[in-house]
Amino acid sequence: MTTNVFIDGGHGTTGIEIAERLAGRQELSLITLDLEDRRNAAARRDALNAADIVILCLPDDAAREAVALIDNDHTRVIDASTAHRVADGWTYGFPELEPGHRNRLAASRRVANPGCWPTGFLALVRPLVLAGLIPADWPVTVSGASGYSGGGKAMIADYEGAAAQPSAFRPYGLSLGHKHVPEMTRYSGLTHPPLFAPAVANAYRGMIVEVPLQLRAMPGTPSLADIHDALASAYAQSSIVTVAALEDSAAMSGVPLEYVGATDRLALFLCGNPDTGQARLVAALDNLGKGAAGAAVQNLNILAGLPETAGLRL
Repeated sequence: MTTNVFIDGGHGTTGIEIAERLAGRQELSLITLDLEDRRNAAARRDALNAADIVILCLPDDAAREAVALIDNDHTRVIDASTAHRVADGWTYGFPELEPGHRNRLAASRRVANPGCWPTGFLALVRPLVLAGLIPADWPVTVSGASGYSGGGKAMIADYEGAAAQPSAFRPYGLSLGHKHVPEMTRYSGLTHPPLFAPAVANAYRGMIVEVPLQLRAMPGTPSLADIHDALASAYAQSSIVTVAALEDSAAMSGVPLEYVGATDRLALFLCGNPDTGQARLVAALDNLGKGAAGAAVQNLNILAGLPETAGLRL
């Protein structure tokens, strides 16, 4: 059976990446609108209601409006915006979140695609909270850097536009009220928001997310092996998330922003010093891949009952 798919906002950065991953797939039929119809509310309503699965690549308010235009009980929605990530009635679209979550996704009509930063953070932290290695009330810090395409058209213009004066590295979110923090807190299982210190680098795509831990100060004084075992066990069956062996991480002199390239993979590393009792948990992903378009296609596959990695760049 063919699944009808409509990408609303398909001409933005994420929408284009999604369409590229869906191109040529015979089990899917893409509903498309020309420029005039994209501006026509009636045409958009018809496309939204004709689809089996809609992927929203829109600003938050426009995503809420699009959902309101759906007036049937069969169209399923994957929202790539921030609008519904902690909203009631929506399932968080990170299949690897915890045991059983993939099944919850498969049965859902409304799925909220994760943010790129939360994807790396949750991949590192959620298994450790579940295993009791990070207490729920532990003060957790997360930092890193992303390619500027993660900021959408406005940030791309800041780096590539005629008046651009791009910096090599720029911390942002300095008020500690970033829009990703609510989903990081809720889905990690932490009692308190993590201290989130993001930065943007002068690179189009790519991402490094890091969580440092003072193991010697944590309850039970977990070892590097304890942390690694929990991560390796959580993703042992994944074709998308990999956990480097401790010796491989120890041999690395650094993890480049572009480590996974323009793929939909998520690579995790655990580096540390047993003598000081300190660890650095590092996630490498493509902010437009597993951090956006790749995640949406993975969720589409799950909703449609198709092979989970179909169309992904692995």
